[in-house]
Amino acid sequence: MDLEYQSGFGNQFASEALPGALPVGQNSPQKAPYGLYTELFSGTAFTMARSEARRTWLYRIQPSANHPAFIKLERQLAGGALGGVTPNRLRWNPLDIPSEPTDFVDGLVGMVANSGAEKPSGISIYTYRANRSMERVFFNADGELLIVPEQGRLRIATELGVLDVEPLEILVLPRGLKFRIELLDAQARGYVAENHGAPLRLPDLGPIGSNGLANPRDFLTPVAHYEDSKKPTTLVQKFLGELWACELDHSPLNVVAWHGNNVPYKYDLRRFNTIGTVSFDHPDPSIFTVLTSPTSVHGLANLDFVIFPPRWMVAENTFRPPWFHRNLMNEYMGLIQGAYDAKAEGFLPGGASLHSCMSAHGPDGETCTKAINVELAPHKIDNTMAFMFETSQVLRPTQFALECPQLQPSYDACWASLPATFNPNRR
Repeated sequence: MDLEYQSGFGNQFASEALPGALPVGQNSPQKAPYGLYTELFSGTAFTMARSEARRTWLYRIQPSANHPAFIKLERQLAGGALGGVTPNRLRWNPLDIPSEPTDFVDGLVGMVANSGAEKPSGISIYTYRANRSMERVFFNADGELLIVPEQGRLRIATELGVLDVEPLEILVLPRGLKFRIELLDAQARGYVAENHGAPLRLPDLGPIGSNGLANPRDFLTPVAHYEDSKKPTTLVQKFLGELWACELDHSPLNVVAWHGNNVPYKYDLRRFNTIGTVSFDHPDPSIFTVLTSPTSVHGLANLDFVIFPPRWMVAENTFRPPWFHRNLMNEYMGLIQGAYDAKAEGFLPGGASLHSCMSAHGPDGETCTKAINVELAPHKIDNTMAFMFETSQVLRPTQFALECPQLQPSYDACWASLPATFNPNRR
C-alpha cells in the first residue's frame, strides 16, 4: 500500500478521498456531497482561543453516533492500580513480548502515572508489546497518545487516513480518534505516553531563534482514506482507565473527507536539529525538547518529550556527560537503540528508568571516571537514541512495575563505585 502524507505542524489541513467530497464555504451543509454525514471532531473546548483550538470537520459514511451501548470488557489493561509511594530511583529491564497472540491493546502495560484519567492534566505511561495485528478498532477517551516504537514497524489505520511508523519515528494520536494498529513485522514493542492535559505542540524557541530543534515541515499527517465495509467490527474504547466495547455492522474508519488541525501525525527523530555547546558546559536537556504539553504556569510542562540523539560533543575543559543533578521535574527515560551516554551498562533498549522530583541522579561511576580523565577532543556520539517523558507532577509506579521481575533491585549500586577523591592539600 502506497501511503501519502501532508507536511507541517499545527496547520489547517484538508483532504478528500473522492473528488468534491469536501464541502467548500460551509462546514455543515444541508446535504453533504455523496450522501455523507457531517461530524465535528473537537480536541479542545469550543471557547478556547483560536490559536489553541483543535478541531476537524469529518464527512463520513456513517456518523459515530451510530453504535449500540458499550459493555465493559472482562479483560482490562495490564499493570493494575498504582503502587505505594516511593522516592527511590528505579530502573527496569525490557518487558518480554508475550508468546500468546497479543494485539496492541491487550499488550499495553501500565508502568507509571501521576493523575487519574478523569483529571484535566497529568500523564500515564505504558509499555506496549504485540505479536499480532488488531482486528478491532480502538479509541482513547482519556487522553492524547504519543507512541514511541522501539522494535517492529506499525501501520496505523485511522479515521483520517493511514500512517506507517517505525523505530526512530514517533506517532501522536489525538484524544478520541479511532484507529487500528497492524504489525508490519512479526512483533513490536515500544513506549506510550498518555497525555491528559493540553495537546502536545512544538516548544517555543526563545533565544535559539527561528531555526533548530524539530522543524514543522518534517511532521507528516495522512491524506483521507476510507473503509466502506459492512464487516462486523468490534469498537473498543478506554474510558476512565477501563476498556469498554460494542459491536458495529460497519467499519468506523469511514471518513471520506476532512479538514482541520485535530489530526494524527508522525515525526522522524533523525530529522531533529540538535543544538549543542560551542564553548563550555553541558546545556540543559530542554534544548532536546521535541514536543511539549504546557500547563497554566508559563514554562512548567505537563509533559515534555525530550530526545538524546546522535550528536557532536565539542567543548573546552568540560565534563561531557549530563552532570549530577536534582530538579523539580520527574523523568521517565527509555532507550530506542544503542547506549545512553550517561550509563555504562544496565540501561537497555526497551527498558526504562524513573527519577522523581528532587531525586539525585547522573552518570554512573564508570562513566563519570572516564569522563573526568578522558583526553578532550571532538567526539561524535553515534548509533543511539534515548528519550525522556518529563513531567512536573510526581509519577507513581503501578503495582505491576514495583513487583515485576524486570525491576532492577540494585540500580543504586551504579553510583556506589564513585570514589572519594577530595584532597584539601591538592588543588
